[in-house]
Amino acid sequence: MLDNLSGKFNKVLKYLKGEAKLTDDNMKVALREIRLSLLEADVNFKVVKQFIDNIKEKSMGKEVQESLNPYQHMVKIVKEELESMLGTNEKELKTSPTKPSIIMMVGLQGTGKTTTAGKLAYYLKEQGKSCLLCSLDLKRLAAGEQLETIANEVGVHFFKRDTDDLKKISAGLIKNSQEYGYDYIIADTAGRLHIDDDLMDELSRVKKYLNPVEVIFVADSLTGQDAVNSALNFSERIGIDSVILTKLDADSRGGAALSIVSVTGKPIKFVGVGEKNVDFQKFYPDRLASQILGMGDVLTLIEKAEKQLDEKQAEETARRLLNNEFTLDDLLSQLKQIQKLGSMSDILGMLPNMGINAQMASNAMSDKKVKHMSAIIQSMTEKERSNPKVIDGRRRLRISKGSGRPVQEVNQLLRSYNEMKNNMKKPFFKKMLKKFDFLSKMM
Repeated sequence: MLDNLSGKFNKVLKYLKGEAKLTDDNMKVALREIRLSLLEADVNFKVVKQFIDNIKEKSMGKEVQESLNPYQHMVKIVKEELESMLGTNEKELKTSPTKPSIIMMVGLQGTGKTTTAGKLAYYLKEQGKSCLLCSLDLKRLAAGEQLETIANEVGVHFFKRDTDDLKKISAGLIKNSQEYGYDYIIADTAGRLHIDDDLMDELSRVKKYLNPVEVIFVADSLTGQDAVNSALNFSERIGIDSVILTKLDADSRGGAALSIVSVTGKPIKFVGVGEKNVDFQKFYPDRLASQILGMGDVLTLIEKAEKQLDEKQAEETARRLLNNEFTLDDLLSQLKQIQKLGSMSDILGMLPNMGINAQMASNAMSDKKVKHMSAIIQSMTEKERSNPKVIDGRRRLRISKGSGRPVQEVNQLLRSYNEMKNNMKKPFFKKMLKKFDFLSKMM
């Protein structure tokens, strides 16, 4: 996510790290590189101009110019401006004084609007809220069936319409929700490949019938400025209250994320970072700004770990590590735990000080490698997992054939395991294990 932009920003700031003071000359070079980086990331040119002007004004102040550490001042200034560009503070979903709070999802076809409606319902369900999903897309024949399937998957209720009259559907939806006391209605609406008057008229009518507490525009991060322009058009013609960005995990440029708030004046409230229902997060501008500057996003990683990992199992593994009882079965268990958190590149991207080396690190410990290591351990007997010392050449060959991996990889895994065991005997590692949570240790 945003790898290209992050790498270039770190390169620029690294250049300033070697400067004794900020001057007109070195700032001119740095600002030019930052401007090019943002434009290459498909950030709106007006947003880029304002961003650069703000940095220039703050960085050339007397306090910064006379500072003995211009690098730290610049990092602080750039981080503050990134946060401001992204929306400063995270915002909660709006709620109405009486149930239900109606959320209307709008956006173009293909942005992931229907699946995002399901993810939002799942998110609210995890917060202890009851939701009723409904499709008001009358043009796409399979829209209702798709959303009903999603509703069943996430474990929320779905409202089946029995008419094509939008006014009657809306009235029946609200009545049903009031009768059963749902906290939220999430209404998925029609989309098109392009904005047209018919679509806008239909959405305006739906908004009038539902009187939603919040209209959320769903934007595909990968479409860059097209997403920003569409959001602005929807905002002007329909009126939107907030934005959800989908596919942020696949967006290496980040233009939509960095432009949409400034251009529309509407906050990003959630982001989709994967295909699973759990791959849906509240948007924190400060955390994304930290990631762009190579500072990581440990808070999000911890939150994911709390949801996905087995705490008791983690505590037991930590105890076994401290007592030097860690076996290959334990290693296999931890590999499976790590896989629950997402791809290795995502995990490494949330850790601080990885910066432009994150890709290199993820290659060294890729998702494929995790799967290969798991396959090798699973090809061992129970005796071999508990006591790897019995694994001789003949056994290594059998394990290699059983896992479909070269003997060299079997040898490498055993070496890594032995090194881990030896390191855990050292006082420094024992102290670290006691001081930090289990996730930090495994990372």
